[in-house]
Amino acid sequence: MEFFNHGKAVRLKSHLDKYLVADDDQETIRQSRDGASRWRVELVEGNAHVIRLKSRHGLYLAASDEAYLLGMTGKKVALKASADPKRDASVEWEPIREGYSVKLRAKGGKFLRANGATPPWRNSVTHDLPYRTATQDWVMWDVDEVDVSVLEDEYLPRLSNASSLSDSSAPNSPRVGTPGAAEGRKKSIFATERRWSSLASDRSVHPSGREVIFLSSFYNLVD
Repeated sequence: MEFFNHGKAVRLKSHLDKYLVADDDQETIRQSRDGASRWRVELVEGNAHVIRLKSRHGLYLAASDEAYLLGMTGKKVALKASADPKRDASVEWEPIREGYSVKLRAKGGKFLRANGATPPWRNSVTHDLPYRTATQDWVMWDVDEVDVSVLEDEYLPRLSNASSLSDSSAPNSPRVGTPGAAEGRKKSIFATERRWSSLASDRSVHPSGREVIFLSSFYNLVD
């Protein structure tokens, strides 16, 4: 359990060097080399041996009773909006440490498993038992701790968006395709470059960090 603390954000990497990802359809669980998917850890009150993992959508990683493929032993893993996670054992996972990695055991004793090979198994995630020696590593996951403050940085507006907001919000700005539109865009770009170049002087005024400097520039652009 030393890998998981309440409120910590983690990434889980499979034996294929791919990360456990919650898809934007808010249902599918898969593997991807994109390490942007984080999971928030929740400890389970009254049971110190299990955890819950919540995606950025606010949904829980859940072990389903439905077969991934008809006739196969692997069961589906999906996202679930549990009405009462404290009483829902399908969203509880027991971390079992093995060396520097962990196995995550679901209800019923099966483990979170990263599948390989050809479609439809490629990049899929199920919960199953490793029946063969060759698949023992398929249930092993490396845990990367993520600084929670980094999650907030990912949603900061980008400068390009701020520039577009400034152009669209100006009441007298020419519309695209009308005379003067290109000239207006040039002026906006030059104004943006002047404000962006002034960040060096702002840095001494705002020693609290990048976010403050960035947001101050953002508000200057939309004013």
